Amino acid sequence: FLTEWINRTLKEEHIVVKSLEEDLYDGLVLHHLLENLGSLKLDVEKIALTEKKQRKKLSVILEIVAKCLQLEESQLKWSVESILAKDLLSTLHLLVAIAKHFEPTLALPPNVQVETITIEVTSVGLKTSNAVEYITENKENIEAQSKDDAFDELFSCDPDKLDAVKKALLEFVDQHVGKLGINVKDIESQFSDGVILLLLIGQLEGYFLNLRNFFLTPASTMEMV
Repeated sequence: FLTEWINRTLKEEHIVVKSLEEDLYDGLVLHHLLENLGSLKLDVEKIALTEKKQRKKLSVILEIVAKCLQLEESQLKWSVESILAKDLLSTLHLLVAIAKHFEPTLALPPNVQVETITIEVTSVGLKTSNAVEYITENKENIEAQSKDDAFDELFSCDPDKLDAVKKALLEFVDQHVGKLGINVKDIESQFSDGVILLLLIGQLEGYFLNLRNFFLTPASTMEMV
């Protein structure tokens, strides 16, 4: 699934991945993938032929990924060394995390798990321990979480609670787009043309949205779309 997704995403760049372990370890495919999915410009050369350059390239790429995904070092299930060593488990964890962040609607197969066996050399011989590790989310856990979704509960509650949430959201939006001199007073009417939503995303993610890519003052439904 991941191989097909990468090849589909990078089709126009004539990049074909046949093996996740063999084709991703040097950072070239990851570089193209991040630039394509996240419109990210990575300050590193495209092709790294030596191990030293590959390690440096992967370091830059994985640092950007951790920043985009807002993950602390302790939360990472991969590393420069594990990807460079063609570790399939680390590579899968990395690709799934990238896919979920940049293409959240992607229908990743749920409940994909592997059994890992850790072998440790001790003074009395080899010590082994087994563990089950999930590559993709446990569907049962997802369904259990969705049943208790806080927003679903709010919409089924009395209007007073919903109004309180709307007020909190308005304050949140106003706090961020207010820096651009925009005052938000009504969620329904002011969000209908998409402009404030785009500006809010830009403020939250910390990047500049090119004004040529959308209409700042749309005059028709087509321009809003």
